Amino acid sequence: MGPEICLIVIFLVYLVAELIISRRRGVEQANRTLHGLLMLGAIPLMFMLAGQWNRSPEPLFGGMLFLDQKAVFFKLLVTAAWFFTLVHIRALKYKFPLEINALLLVTLIGLYFLTMSTHFLLIYLSVELISFCSYMFVAIAPGKKSAEGAMKYLLFGGVSSAIMLYGISLIYGLTGSFYILDGQLGQVLAMNTPVVYYVALFMMIGGLLFKLSLAPFHLWTPDVYEATPTPLVSFLSVAPKAAVILVIMRLVSVLPLELLSLLGGVALLSMTMGNAGALWQNNVKRLLAYSTISQAGYLLVGIVAYSHQGFEAAVFYTAAYVIINMAIFYAIDVLQPRSESVIADYAGQGRVLPVIGVSLTFLMIALAGLPPTAGFTAKWLVFSSLWQSFSITGFNWQLILLIGGILNAAIALAYYIKIPYQLFFKALPEEKKHGKAVPVNIWLVALLTAFVLFLFFNPSFLLDYINQL
Repeated sequence: MGPEICLIVIFLVYLVAELIISRRRGVEQANRTLHGLLMLGAIPLMFMLAGQWNRSPEPLFGGMLFLDQKAVFFKLLVTAAWFFTLVHIRALKYKFPLEINALLLVTLIGLYFLTMSTHFLLIYLSVELISFCSYMFVAIAPGKKSAEGAMKYLLFGGVSSAIMLYGISLIYGLTGSFYILDGQLGQVLAMNTPVVYYVALFMMIGGLLFKLSLAPFHLWTPDVYEATPTPLVSFLSVAPKAAVILVIMRLVSVLPLELLSLLGGVALLSMTMGNAGALWQNNVKRLLAYSTISQAGYLLVGIVAYSHQGFEAAVFYTAAYVIINMAIFYAIDVLQPRSESVIADYAGQGRVLPVIGVSLTFLMIALAGLPPTAGFTAKWLVFSSLWQSFSITGFNWQLILLIGGILNAAIALAYYIKIPYQLFFKALPEEKKHGKAVPVNIWLVALLTAFVLFLFFNPSFLLDYINQL
């Protein structure tokens, strides 16, 4: 529990330091100082997590938590997302209230516990901890749009949490256990009437589907993405999803196989609805919101393949998605800082800032799943694992999901090329012909893009670690 204790100590120290420094040096100076200290604090935290890598898997607190290499890998992933969010805020000089850093720390604590949770109530509490902070991220910006997005997020989140808790109560009533790793859990559930455990399972995973922006729990996503400041929505778009994917992997491995067909239907519905909604968007953040809904469906494809190869593919897809999505949000923020993110505003900017323009083009291609990017490798791995699973099991729904996923990937290309088209094929307005960006921001985008390309040519760099999970 070293990293978790470290984070809690950092949080408590931050609260005290905020009170002292803000009174003595003023809010602005306190913000810069505390933000820099947090970025430095991420370094020992990463070393502590790396030190857990080769530990033997072990249950903690009577089996409520389970520390294994999967948990460590995903904790490293969400920590990297948190650190890059701090870099994003600092590099583009966002002036958030001091409380934002504290909320980010609390969210990270919730994500750490969620990656290790093997107890239904602890999963619920972790999701709620993450959700409460997420609501405040959306509401932090002034204006009607932010208030509206936060209200929708809160209402949908409250309903999803209630459904999830009721589903957990049903499962406990059916099985007498809250523990995921209880060997009898799946067998006892399967002994009940199919309708009963279908309803209980779907209600229980409802809160997890909500955090993943999966249909039919996705309606909040476009408004929240549009209303939230870019660094915060960048973090929310990837970090909670990474932790939830691991929870779903643990659930699938012990619950009845009927859950797979249910998740397969959700995946196909999400891909289709996400792509259909994105085709008509003229706002970059709303387009990326619908893209998130679609990408969440692909994240599930590897899981429903229900094989070691499928789980590895899902983990690789998650890691690649974290890098790609955060790089995209950073790039669009460098081009149009703190803007309404209308797609037409990016017209011709690829000619003024060619490094960012080319990088953003490759990143959008990566989301579409085309070579030479890690996005192609990720989609190839999840579809290959699904085809291999279908060849063994012969489940018709897996074939339908495979065909539907490939068709959706082709449809998605129509909206992913909108931004590159604006960057290079539209005329640049006269007042923007002398646009500039800080060199550090330009090369940071280029570095992230280069890593996305590197994972296409050398996926074993990441897969070698994933194979150890």
